[in-house]
Amino acid sequence: MILVFCGTPRFAVSTLEKLVAAGHSVPLVVTQPDKPRGRGMEVAASPVKEAANRLGLPVIQPDRIKNNDEFRQQISTLRPDVIIVVGYGRIIPQWMIALPRFGNLNLHASLLPKYRGAAPIQWAIAQGESVTGVTTMQIDAGLDTGDILMQRELPVAPDDTAETLGPKLAVIGADLMVETLRHLEAGQLRAIPQDHAKATLAPILKKEDGRIDFQRTADAISNRLRGFQPWPGAYTLFRERILQVHRAH
Repeated sequence: MILVFCGTPRFAVSTLEKLVAAGHSVPLVVTQPDKPRGRGMEVAASPVKEAANRLGLPVIQPDRIKNNDEFRQQISTLRPDVIIVVGYGRIIPQWMIALPRFGNLNLHASLLPKYRGAAPIQWAIAQGESVTGVTTMQIDAGLDTGDILMQRELPVAPDDTAETLGPKLAVIGADLMVETLRHLEAGQLRAIPQDHAKATLAPILKKEDGRIDFQRTADAISNRLRGFQPWPGAYTLFRERILQVHRAH
């Protein structure tokens, strides 16, 4: 199949690699522009750009995609069968959704409809889930509201943090996307609408989410500490100074 891949973070790299290894044609990778990163705030490429360069795939980094005629022409000329979106970080416009014959497929790091939003891995741990997983879904105009194609569960270990759980979900998610495309091309998949009444949210994390609320139970505090590693972490105030907490027992 001819695929356009849209992604930015390290979580998306495994999917890109597995799609190429599975023999799919990826004539274009779309990722966000290089940005200052790290303590030194040096301008750096996204993990997906680095992976695409390593794989020899063409990369573009548009500042915007909604009202961008040049970008639209680049995508349309390729006539992709599917546009794959994994943590790209921008809302997909309607013209992109309507373009490929199989639509736009997203890999989301939760068992939808639970934990819709930007930080599903972190919030699943913070809420004390013992099982989470990944979902492949059809993108629609909403935020993680599209029809579900396939799902795969993964236990959350008692000592998992967002740092340790993320890579595990990335690996099973990559395999699930390859499997989804195989079944989709064979006409063996039936999209299932989400039960919106069961939806929960996983909003983008803020610094204040890491502040420890000692009115919570010990388990709840520990779960949030694990879920919010490495950022925003967990902290409290002691004698008017910020005290960082890295581990709890």
